[in-house]
Amino acid sequence: MSRVEVKDSAGELLCLRGAVGVVVKAPTDNSYAYRVRLPNGVEVTLRRHEFSIRKHFQKEGLQQAESELAELNLYDHVIYRCIVGSRAYGLDDANSDTDRRGIYLPPAQLHWSLYGIPEQLENKDAQECYWELQKFLILALKANPTVLECLYTPLVETATPLAEELLAMRSMFVSQLVYQTYNSYVMSQFKKMEQDIRTKGEVKWKHVMHLIRLLLSGITVLKKGFVPVRVEEHRQQLLAIRRGEVSWEEVNALRLSLHQEFDTAFAATDLPERPDYERANAFLLKARASMVSEIRD
Repeated sequence: MSRVEVKDSAGELLCLRGAVGVVVKAPTDNSYAYRVRLPNGVEVTLRRHEFSIRKHFQKEGLQQAESELAELNLYDHVIYRCIVGSRAYGLDDANSDTDRRGIYLPPAQLHWSLYGIPEQLENKDAQECYWELQKFLILALKANPTVLECLYTPLVETATPLAEELLAMRSMFVSQLVYQTYNSYVMSQFKKMEQDIRTKGEVKWKHVMHLIRLLLSGITVLKKGFVPVRVEEHRQQLLAIRRGEVSWEEVNALRLSLHQEFDTAFAATDLPERPDYERANAFLLKARASMVSEIRD
């Protein structure tokens, strides 16, 4: 799209400002001059600053709004903040990061705006990630391990009354889906690590440890109906795996035995086949309505 008018040597208008065309020849030297063919077949010469890619031009207004959105401190709308990871598991050491996760609930007018809101706020330097409430609920309903652990971690730093209400009904997310989600993830990761052993001769033992921990966690979920976060009696075994003191063969044998125990727990579990979608949806609607009330006030 042309950003300028183009006239010929006689002053006749060849190209309107805003006209569209197709680049038929790009510069091969330092002239930065492009040949652009207009819809009527006329070709004009434009330098790079004299035209825009159409889809980029269309986005310019939206990008300006996005930059304004970035200036808002959406972290002010965090309703739940907790610590997960090694510190929550009881597997931390002097070098462990503090991983914070949680939920944010944006103002209704911002959520309804043309530009929308991000599904998550992430600060990698600070090891923080906060999901927008709907995204968090969907992940929990899918039995995402990290999100479920957010609901059960003992290390809670911030919880508004709305977040406290969610914690009180967290059992609605616990279902037999844990079996499929946890099992499939561990199996896929072990398959990748077997490939790493063949090609690199090594694996990341910390990752191996967390996969074993995930299987142990899943078994407890199916047996007892809650998500364990502290590893308690498994701590020393898991730390030995992280330090590389357990051979790959031993770890793989442990994994297979845990898969069998997982199968047994799945066959006998009293958990519902699916989480409570209707209750989760009702909570989301209530949370959204609370933000509408703020506008009215």
